[in-house]
Amino acid sequence: MQIEKLDHVNLRTTRMAEMITWYVDVLGLRNGPRPDFGFPGAWLYAGEDAFVHLIDIDAPEGIGSDKDLKLEHFAFTAKGAVAFEERLKNRDETYRRIENAETGLIAFNVWDPDGNHIHVDFASSE
Repeated sequence: MQIEKLDHVNLRTTRMAEMITWYVDVLGLRNGPRPDFGFPGAWLYAGEDAFVHLIDIDAPEGIGSDKDLKLEHFAFTAKGAVAFEERLKNRDETYRRIENAETGLIAFNVWDPDGNHIHVDFASSE
């Protein structure tokens, strides 16, 4: 077996509409088809791939087996760093830009409405 790429991230939220809007407006994903699993949720796509899966929960956050989850961040590779930074500024989003010559990346650190930390990485050569 050989792992080839991260398939998707699954996030539980009590703020479904706000989360969908943020991922669409800030990261440029689109809300697309999702199988009927018998509970509410959404799949957010880049191209043909559903990278972010949201599950609508009606309970206090952080209960159950995932109470002690230690996910620090997840990351996307993208193109169009200048346009992305302009979008962040226009929306008055909190972000941190880090340029790392050693990795050859410009990483934008952003946080969704639930506080999940996301890297959006661009090649420095852009």
